[in-house]
Amino acid sequence: MKIETKDLITINEEDKQIVLHEEKCDKYDYLVSVACGAIGGVIDIFLVGAPGDSVLGSWTDKQVDNAVISFAKKMGWNPKKGNEANVRSAIGFLEHGKNNGNPEDFQGFKVNYDQRTTTDVGGKFTIAPNTHHMMSLAHSPDIIGLFFSILNQFTSTSSFIANGQLITIDTEHFQLYGGNLISKLFCGVANWFGHLMSDVAGSSGSHGRGTGIVMPFYELFGFCKFGKFSTNDGKKDLAEIAMQAFNQGYDFRFGLAQAIPVLITELSIRLIWALRQRFQYKKPLKECWPSIRHANLRMMLLVGNATLCVLDIVDAAARSGGVFLAFFMRLNLAAWYRLVMVVLKELFMRLGIAADMELLVESYMRINEALREYLIELETLDIELFKEETEKYKNFADNLLLIKDETTLTDYLITTYEEMGIDLPWKGDFDDFMTNGKDCLVFK
Repeated sequence: MKIETKDLITINEEDKQIVLHEEKCDKYDYLVSVACGAIGGVIDIFLVGAPGDSVLGSWTDKQVDNAVISFAKKMGWNPKKGNEANVRSAIGFLEHGKNNGNPEDFQGFKVNYDQRTTTDVGGKFTIAPNTHHMMSLAHSPDIIGLFFSILNQFTSTSSFIANGQLITIDTEHFQLYGGNLISKLFCGVANWFGHLMSDVAGSSGSHGRGTGIVMPFYELFGFCKFGKFSTNDGKKDLAEIAMQAFNQGYDFRFGLAQAIPVLITELSIRLIWALRQRFQYKKPLKECWPSIRHANLRMMLLVGNATLCVLDIVDAAARSGGVFLAFFMRLNLAAWYRLVMVVLKELFMRLGIAADMELLVESYMRINEALREYLIELETLDIELFKEETEKYKNFADNLLLIKDETTLTDYLITTYEEMGIDLPWKGDFDDFMTNGKDCLVFK
């Protein structure tokens, strides 16, 4: 099999036009997109709703509790009989460890950035046990949280968003295990993840709604010190609204529930698109993979997610009663985040910012497919026959190195050609053949 490099990795203007303008949506594509988005919207309205009044929210709460219990058991938690489903006990184990006096026992995922009260931060700003998970950047389950967790552990500091500002305080010296930088980094990441697992379902003393961790990037609402929105407690800015919503259960667990209608919308659109490509348009299976290089699929995803968001915002407005906090808590931030990402990606591709990258990814996918086919062909080869054939050529090459004169070389080549059943590139006497200007060597 010959793999043409040009076909695999060359990105030219024609390729870009294929990505950007080919495969227009037809009316059925739009109908499918709207229908899938509407199904996701109905699920969001009736099964997600708001924290504390959510069918899917109750289910995701239970799944998170099970995940915490399972993680604690992997860390060595050995509950008493009848206490195996006690999530408070599992959280307490992750927070404090065994505490049996044995230094080799698991000591819990302790960190230096877990300040909970205003006194803990030296009175520099107001903080409470029910707000510190959002204010402490290292408690965020995203790349921002990981960055600040590693930074805080290495520098013995703690970083918070308070009053719309980033504030860093010094803490007691924190020692990471490990004899070198790599092992310390690994320990820091493990601490970050383990501490999040101990907090995701609440604390051992206050397990329940409003005591978990924030959704990814939700902590950035702390910088939004603008606007005056109505609540039952008067006018508040967006940062205060986000904090109040978090305290009432708008947390990571509820974010998982919000992601379900988004996931259903996306998967159903991709599945129907792939089935149409395969059975209606009779395309090869490898061309039916629902990747974002297909312009019509990208447009379907955009329309589907937009439909979901329209239904979401209409429902939130209708049920909020003019109270912005209630409106905010019924908004599906996961759906709006996905819509923004789809719109930005399409915009970047049409501006030519992301087209090259998408094509490069597709090129590597084609390389991978070609290599897979090549490996399948290799598996069909007769290895013993291959060794036998290559041994002949190896012996031939070794013998050539021992020949010192032209006569011996000519005789050896003729003999080898005859043994291998290869036709000579000339006919008759070699000298007569070469003196005839009309003759030429023909290698078969």
